[in-house]
Amino acid sequence: MQIKDKVKAQMPIEDFSSYFVVADFDKTITTGSSKTSWSILADSNLVPEEYVQERNAYYDTYRPIEANENLDLEFRKAKVKEWFRLHIELFIKYKLSEEVFEKAASDLRIMEFRKGAKEFLDRMHEEGVPVIIISAGIGNFIETFLKKNGCFHDNIFISSNKIIFENGVASRIGANIVHSLNKNEVSLPEEIKAKIAGRSDVILLGDQPSDLLMVDETAHRMVLKIGFLTDPVNLESYERAFDVVVEEPEDYTDLNQMLIRKEKRK
Repeated sequence: MQIKDKVKAQMPIEDFSSYFVVADFDKTITTGSSKTSWSILADSNLVPEEYVQERNAYYDTYRPIEANENLDLEFRKAKVKEWFRLHIELFIKYKLSEEVFEKAASDLRIMEFRKGAKEFLDRMHEEGVPVIIISAGIGNFIETFLKKNGCFHDNIFISSNKIIFENGVASRIGANIVHSLNKNEVSLPEEIKAKIAGRSDVILLGDQPSDLLMVDETAHRMVLKIGFLTDPVNLESYERAFDVVVEEPEDYTDLNQMLIRKEKRK
């Protein structure tokens, strides 16, 4: 685990009363080998093959645009938003049911916690620390996954793409589309803002440098930036972007030891 000297001097955190957590979900709270919440259905054997073929065709078309930093950012944003909208329309086209979503989210072969992540979330709940998950994934999967694992605590708030079901069938998306390139534009609901009012310090968790967009550093006293590295080729760029770089096979077990006192403060 790569830790900048300025961070080492502040660990472990003695008092969490001024903190809140902002976290990505896919490959940050889940393992680096887990499928993203957008790809869960395609790997579940619960959907028509036609859905999988169309979904894969969209991926092949739009993913290179999302990843190409040499292209104009506004062009990329527009294309990624278009991609997400087209994918959501497939849910409606193939009349995918809420039951299918719940079954897919329960398959640990597809999605599983990073080791120690559940313990991290449990401890944040014990400490009363708000945890805001800002994800470009599908909020339905995130919520179901957390519930199935017994850690959808009342201090956890999800800002993501929410599929709305009518009569048990996918019908539309709720609110705005959240994708990897517009996380800095996500407007938190007033009830979430109220939960973090007066908290000036942030623990940011992500697996991509673009996840740093989730927080405006200038608006907070301190932002502890923690990045989960899934590809060693990117180590240098992660060391520049994050205060702490968690490398494979390290996980939250190592992070928890650095970050959190063993005993909860009385």
